[in-house]
Amino acid sequence: MTTSNAPGVPARAGAGAAPDPGGPPPPAAPPLRARRRRGRGAAAQENRAGLLFSAPAVTGLLVFLIAPILMSLWVSFLDWDGQSNPLTPGQEFVGTDNYRRLLVEDTLLHRDFMLSVRNTLYYVLINVPLVTALSFGLALVVNQRLLKGRTFFRTVFYFPSVTSSVAVSITFLFLFQGAGAVNALLALAGVDGPNWFTDSRGVLHVLFAALGLVEEGTTPGWAAVPVGGLPLWEWLAGPSVALCAVIALTTWQSSGIYMLFFLAGLQNIPVSVEEAAVVDGASAWRRFRHVTLPLMRRSVTLVMTLALIATWQVFDQIYIMSQGAPAKTTITPAYLSYVRSFGDGQFGAGAAVAFALFGIIVVLTALQRWIGREKK
Repeated sequence: MTTSNAPGVPARAGAGAAPDPGGPPPPAAPPLRARRRRGRGAAAQENRAGLLFSAPAVTGLLVFLIAPILMSLWVSFLDWDGQSNPLTPGQEFVGTDNYRRLLVEDTLLHRDFMLSVRNTLYYVLINVPLVTALSFGLALVVNQRLLKGRTFFRTVFYFPSVTSSVAVSITFLFLFQGAGAVNALLALAGVDGPNWFTDSRGVLHVLFAALGLVEEGTTPGWAAVPVGGLPLWEWLAGPSVALCAVIALTTWQSSGIYMLFFLAGLQNIPVSVEEAAVVDGASAWRRFRHVTLPLMRRSVTLVMTLALIATWQVFDQIYIMSQGAPAKTTITPAYLSYVRSFGDGQFGAGAAVAFALFGIIVVLTALQRWIGREKK
């Protein structure tokens, strides 16, 4: 005997309950396994699309960056003259001989490399702080809200960074000639300017001689001790007069690009922080010292890191302005690698110089990042 529900009372859901004829049927949920398969299929399709779009860039990196680096590493273990394929059998494998002649043995290659390291160390010690301070100062100037023509000044300060280094180097050659504009300005101040690109004297040696501490052109007995393949007196020479001209060029040319990094950092400082410092009665110097500078710590570290890497890799200006002269006081590791490879045909030695330079950059960059890290 079948019993029916009371009028107006819905039937109890169960196996024998019929759907409500007055409404749409409830949607059937897909099984959990089917939903998982569908999600995995969509993710796989997205991965394939991502690989497809990134394939040209990855292929370019592998062909034009990774493969040449690996080939150069292989060449550094060969005595290769660049006239054949270094990957073919029959190439003279010398192992670590190129690195031993570069770093350990008393050879011309070792002496030239140590000279290039000495020159670049002075280059770094002068250029990195100078270009950091100059670019930071330029950013502070063009960030002033009351400055008229801010866009014009930003363009003017940035323009040297995008100008051809060849054109800039040739211009500086004319400026620093014996009868150039720089010596003419020095003459107005009563200073007899040097012949910049033919003067191999170190500025510290010149200073010692001017103070009467040593006789010019002589080496004190205590400074004749060899250090790293060079006499100590040569390590204490300081940058040569010719290298100072190169430092002036690179500082002026690269300050514009670093100015943009500082400008971005300054514009990220909340205006409310500066206004609060003004309300508290802080002077301009105190606002810079206790508000702006701490908040710009990351930007300063970034700029100093980029400048450090760029100074160790300098090549264009050396090649155009001095080619290592006078007396190899402007030679750099990058230029030495080029000369050994394409000038002397010793591609194995040139590749060894390049990888030694790579190691120096990695170590110094890691050290600089550790020094400039944010302390908790």
